Amino acid sequence: MASSAEVVAPSNEEETTDTPAAQKREERLRKFRELHFKRNEARKLNHQEVVEEDKRLKLPSNWEAKKARLEYELIVDQKKKECAERGEDYNRVKLLEISAEDAERWERKKKKKNPDPGFSGYAEQIKPDMENYERQREECGEDFHPTSNSLIHGTHVPSKESVDRMVDDVEKQIEKRSKYSRRRAYNDDADIDYINERNAKFNKKAERFYGKYTAEIKQNLERGTAV
Repeated sequence: MASSAEVVAPSNEEETTDTPAAQKREERLRKFRELHFKRNEARKLNHQEVVEEDKRLKLPSNWEAKKARLEYELIVDQKKKECAERGEDYNRVKLLEISAEDAERWERKKKKKNPDPGFSGYAEQIKPDMENYERQREECGEDFHPTSNSLIHGTHVPSKESVDRMVDDVEKQIEKRSKYSRRRAYNDDADIDYINERNAKFNKKAERFYGKYTAEIKQNLERGTAV
């Protein structure tokens, strides 16, 4: 009997020692399944992002701007229909929705725009005169494309139309510059409180910034009652 009792005791100890190991193993398997699930989810999301990015790359470069413009036009069309159904003027309703800050900001943007585009749109206005080109090519012959041995300096005579066109352009430039002139007209009746042109500019700046503070002192000096 004693020997049988000795045999049973070790089996109980083995069961107690195997239980924590089984729990750890089960915990590891659970974490492994979670990691496997997360990996599959990440792989799926990455694949979706790659497909979406490939679609975006195949679209035109200005697709986002076009899309936003089309959405804005759809909203505007919807608002116009609603105003027409109510018998209202869309432009008037639109102005009522604009805040004073937005209107002021738009006015500042308009003022910042350069009224004289200069050469910004010059390339679009150039139209080659192919008839004149072919005619000059026939007149000059081989010298039309000069080399180091060509002597064509001073042989070209511009046409009357070209000269007239140049004169008209120069006159337009002179007229435009006269409108943008910043030179101030000289006033003969103004008080002379300067000794030269540089001193006159300095006095004008001083008057502009401090004139309202020194007006009374200047009046007293002119009347001779200054203390």
